[in-house]
Amino acid sequence: MESTKVLDAKGLACPMPIVKTKKTIGEMESGQVLEVHTTDKGAKNDLTAWAKSGGHELLQHEDENGVLKFWIKKG
Repeated sequence: MESTKVLDAKGLACPMPIVKTKKTIGEMESGQVLEVHTTDKGAKNDLTAWAKSGGHELLQHEDENGVLKFWIKKG
C-alpha cells in the first residue's frame, strides 16, 4: 500500500496513538494516505472509530509481528 507519510506511534499507550494520528493527518491534504504503526492493541477499535467519525477512510490494517499497521486516507 502506497502512503504519503508514516507515523511511528509504537510504544505509546492510549490515547496517544489517536492524538498523534489526528495531529499528523491534520497537516496532510485531502486524499493523501497516512500509514500508522502502533503496538497499542486498543488502536484497532480506536483508529477504526476515529477515522469513521472524522470522515476519513481506513483503507487497510494488518498485524505484523505485534506491530499494528493502518492506512488511513484523509477525507
